[in-house]
Parts: sequence; C-alpha cells; structure tokens
Amino acid sequence: MEVCRVPLPRSVRAPFEVFVNGVPQQEGSDYELRDGALLFARELVQEGKLGAWRWFLGAWGIGSYGRDDVIDVRYTLDGHPQVAHGLTVERPDAPAAPASDTP
Repeated sequence: MEVCRVPLPRSVRAPFEVFVNGVPQQEGSDYELRDGALLFARELVQEGKLGAWRWFLGAWGIGSYGRDDVIDVRYTLDGHPQVAHGLTVERPDAPAAPASDTP
C-alpha cells in the first residue's frame, strides 16, 4: 500500500485539525502522525506546473482539470487561530523536503 507523507510546519502543535479538500480527517482512521508529518495510507495527488501544451490549451479557453488534493491544517499559535494551507505531499518515490515555518 502506498503511503503519502505530508510534513507539518514547525509551528504546528497539537491539538490541530486536518482537512483534505475541505473534508475533516480523523487521526487513526484517515492518517497517522509520525515524526512531525502526517502519513496517509492512500494516494494523494498534487498537480504540478502546467506543461506547455496544457498552458497553450488554457490560453484558448480549453480547460483540463486534473486531480489536485489540497491538505490544510488548522491549529492555534500563541492563542491565535492559524491555517497551514496547501501543504506539500511527498510521494514515496520522491526525496523528503524540509518542513517549512509558513503558517
């Protein structure tokens, strides 16, 4: 089974809420928390940069919509609500990226 890893920003501390495409996720059934990252036992897809062909078609009003999962985390920092929006999904075959501090 493929596991997708989503590193959390360093500023995120429990308790926090996780959303995939706006849908609340539950720890244990939807994801696991391990070593400062969310682990999902299902495929998560993020659309990369548009290639020249898709850009050209879009310029002519011909859209193509690929799957693009958006992972958000809502948490509190110093008593203020924060949202880490659009966190990066690491594919199992991709090298690990450093965690960011962007809320």
